[in-house]
Amino acid sequence: MTLKEEFQTRNFSIYGQWLGILSMIICFAVGIANIFAFLTHPLIIVFCALALVSAFLILFIEVPLLLRICPTSSTFDAAIRRISTNYLRAAAYAVMAVLQFLSTLDANTSLIAAGVFLALTAICYLLAAIKGQAFVGSKTLGGQGVAQMIV
Repeated sequence: MTLKEEFQTRNFSIYGQWLGILSMIICFAVGIANIFAFLTHPLIIVFCALALVSAFLILFIEVPLLLRICPTSSTFDAAIRRISTNYLRAAAYAVMAVLQFLSTLDANTSLIAAGVFLALTAICYLLAAIKGQAFVGSKTLGGQGVAQMIV
């Protein structure tokens, strides 16, 4: 299945997965960019660290192939594998979005962009769950069948 065919399935979990990848990139970028605001707003460093942690968590959540090839602990693998349903993914992204939105209490920074994209991802996964769509991982990102081909 090509990327175009995946988007034509109208499955919101595919949209959520790709928005999750975009959220990961944005969390990493704004997390690094705002670290240098520590002189004027020291509390922003905490939210930058949370954005960077979110980026790495999203990487393992959305690209399941990495759990097989990266040396991680069994407890970390089990925790990431628990986030497998659309409802749990929506909840995880909603929590990450709220954490980024809380950064505006100290100062308005570009961390809000991470919060917006994390919220959009949560909405996509929630819509998939409400519509009863099963989670379908993108084959481009290491979904079903790709991990078995490598091992």
